[in-house]
Amino acid sequence: MTDLKTPAIVVNFKAYREVDGEGSLKLAKICESVSKDSGVTIAVCPPMVELGTVARAVDIPVFSQNADPHAPGSSTGWVTASMIKSTGAIGTLINHSEHRFENNVISESVELARADDLITMVCAESVKKAVSVATYHPDFIAIEPPELIGGDISVTTANPLIIEDTVNSVKSVNKKISVLCGAGVKTGEDVAKAIELGSSGVLLASGVVKSKDPKATLYDLIKHI
Repeated sequence: MTDLKTPAIVVNFKAYREVDGEGSLKLAKICESVSKDSGVTIAVCPPMVELGTVARAVDIPVFSQNADPHAPGSSTGWVTASMIKSTGAIGTLINHSEHRFENNVISESVELARADDLITMVCAESVKKAVSVATYHPDFIAIEPPELIGGDISVTTANPLIIEDTVNSVKSVNKKISVLCGAGVKTGEDVAKAIELGSSGVLLASGVVKSKDPKATLYDLIKHI
C-alpha cells in the first residue's frame, strides 16, 4: 500500500491501553476488514513499537504517529523517517496536538520524511497554523481544535467554519495539499458533514479505539461515504 486515497478515515491508535501488544494488530485487522468490505480507505496509526508488526500484516495504509527531525546516526531514542520507511509504513503524522513541534522542526521533519518517500500528514490547531505549515508543502494537513479533541462534540458541529476556512486558506497556498479534520468526530453524520465542508476525510482516535464494538463504529462512520 503506497498511497492514501480520499475520502479517508485515519484512525490514530495513540497510546491507549486497548492497543498495547496484540491489541494494535487486532484493531488494524478490523479496520482492514471494514475497508476491504466497503471500499472506503481506512488508514491506521499504531504505536511505534507495533508499527512494523502492523504494517507487515495488513493491506491498508499504515502511518507512524510521529517522525522526529533527525537523520540516521547517533540519535538515541528518536524516530527517524528511514526507520518508519523500513517498517513498511507509508507515511507519518507530524505535530499532533499531543506531540507538538515548533515550525522549524515541522519543516525539517516534513523534509526528511519526504526524502524517504513517506506521505506527510501535519496536524494544526488553527487556520493560522495550517497556513504556516502549508508553506512546507506536506501531503495532508489535519485541522484539530485542541479543545474538542477526545470530547463528545464534533468539530463539524462546534466549529464548522474552521474546516471551510482551513480548506480555502490551505488551497490558496498549495492546491495539492489535502485537508482532513478531527476532534470529537464519532458518527457517520460527522464524517458526512466534514466532507460536505470540503475535507478529504477525518482523523480520529478514541471514538474507534475505545469503542466496545470498533467494527460497528467504523461501519457507522463510513455509512454516508
